[in-house]
Amino acid sequence: MSEHDVLNPKEMPLNPEKATLEGKNKFIGFWFFLGGETVLFASLFGTYLALNGSTNGGSSSQELFGLELVFIMTMLLLTSSLTSVYAMYHMKNNDFKKMQIWLGITVALGLGFLGFEIYEFYHYIHHYEFTLRSSAFGSAFYTLVGFHGGHVVFGLSWIIALMIRNAKRGLNLYNAPKFYIASLYWHFIDVVWVFIFTVVYLMGVL
Repeated sequence: MSEHDVLNPKEMPLNPEKATLEGKNKFIGFWFFLGGETVLFASLFGTYLALNGSTNGGSSSQELFGLELVFIMTMLLLTSSLTSVYAMYHMKNNDFKKMQIWLGITVALGLGFLGFEIYEFYHYIHHYEFTLRSSAFGSAFYTLVGFHGGHVVFGLSWIIALMIRNAKRGLNLYNAPKFYIASLYWHFIDVVWVFIFTVVYLMGVL
């Protein structure tokens, strides 16, 4: 199957992302990759839980965190997960245009999340002098949350690159697995954020 062979709706496989051996191999590789990512984030969460009380006389989590902004960020990211589901629904129905539209909405929501996160970091640094070097708590917080933010940037770049590269090619059995795996990666990012919201922010204000 060539990357230029656009799928005919009447010949559309039920699961185009797994219709070829190459697509199946991509899934296997992705799950191995995701396993490593899970271990890495688990280590960062463990480090944060061990150090979140080491403030070095600076601001504590109760003084820093407010749930209003974080709640908006959470809603943006969770909604973006839903829009990526809609995108994959249209991919399975061979509607490339609608898939691109919903992926574009996903990207817009992800960019909104990043904008609020940058503002959050700016607020902590300039109003509380809470930095990466201010304490062990600061180092653990910025490493965990910033590392997740880096994954958001990577996920958005991945989706945007796929959208641009395949804008004129349409959907085929070569790029369908790529779109689907990028969507799965985006869901992983959202799941990690739910844990961050719970462990870092909710537990932090108690």
